[in-house]
Amino acid sequence: MTSARPLRADAARNRARVLEVAYDTFAADGLGVPIDEIARRAGVGAGTVYRHFPTKEALFAAVVEDRLRRVTEHARTLLQTEGSGQALFVFLRDMMRNGAADHGLVDALVGYGLDLESAAPGAEEMFLGMLGELLTAAQGAGTVRDDVGVREFKALLVVCKVPQLYGHDVADRVVQVIEDGLRPRR
Repeated sequence: MTSARPLRADAARNRARVLEVAYDTFAADGLGVPIDEIARRAGVGAGTVYRHFPTKEALFAAVVEDRLRRVTEHARTLLQTEGSGQALFVFLRDMMRNGAADHGLVDALVGYGLDLESAAPGAEEMFLGMLGELLTAAQGAGTVRDDVGVREFKALLVVCKVPQLYGHDVADRVVQVIEDGLRPRR
């Protein structure tokens, strides 16, 4: 919510607390959690949540925008620290680990519950753009096949959520299989 005047300190704290709790709640329980439950967990009244976020979609949009901004920043940091050839693989492993606990973001990226473009306009484009940067860098370094596109890579990220149901050993093995499949054919 953009306002002509800045929020009072207590209102800003409440907004930040609601966003933090909403993120954790959506991550743990998915998108079906009622706003009243988020308010209860945040220790505020439902009216406080609705003052900052008039609809569940507005709350979700704020959470997704914040989360995707952090994921994008992380990916760009990986490009600098891990290098063009390895950043995509490190990102894939990080998303697999985080995706297991971040049901809300994964649900949003898949399209379960809410239409991501309607809920958070531009978020999908930003996410796909960041995936494109990782993919282009890895392909340019020769570590990823040239015939893999951004949408295929996004689908592989979504696939990484399912193996978590079978334990870390299976999840780690599935990520290894995905990595092997992404590497250029010899």
